[in-house]
Amino acid sequence: MNILLAGTASDSHTWNLVYLQLFLEELGHPVDNLGPCVTDDLLTAACAARRPDLVVLSSVNGHGYRDGLSAVRAVRAADPHLPVVIGGKLGVAGAADPGQREQLLEAGCTAVFDDGDTGALRRFLDTAFDRLAVA
Repeated sequence: MNILLAGTASDSHTWNLVYLQLFLEELGHPVDNLGPCVTDDLLTAACAARRPDLVVLSSVNGHGYRDGLSAVRAVRAADPHLPVVIGGKLGVAGAADPGQREQLLEAGCTAVFDDGDTGALRRFLDTAFDRLAVA
């Protein structure tokens, strides 16, 4: 599965993206890493140019919820069928917020992962890969 990986618009952290890229590549997925501070325009342009099978958004700064809503809405406007997942620190409260998770899903996220839950991401990829292989 070709994966487009990006940090959210206000998130300047890089190591989480390096870690995720290595993790995803170790699972056998080619990764295009756009890096940190990816604007909605840059994300949608990269999706159009690279035609990924999946977009993975990551946040460390705690503004993933706000930035993620904007990013997924932009991707959905350009491509209503492209799977988009987000994970990391989505809020500044320090605990997962079910309301924020629900709003991200309603906005078009395919899945929302808690901070550091690479096991859930791996299970999602296994399932998504199986669905693509059958189709």
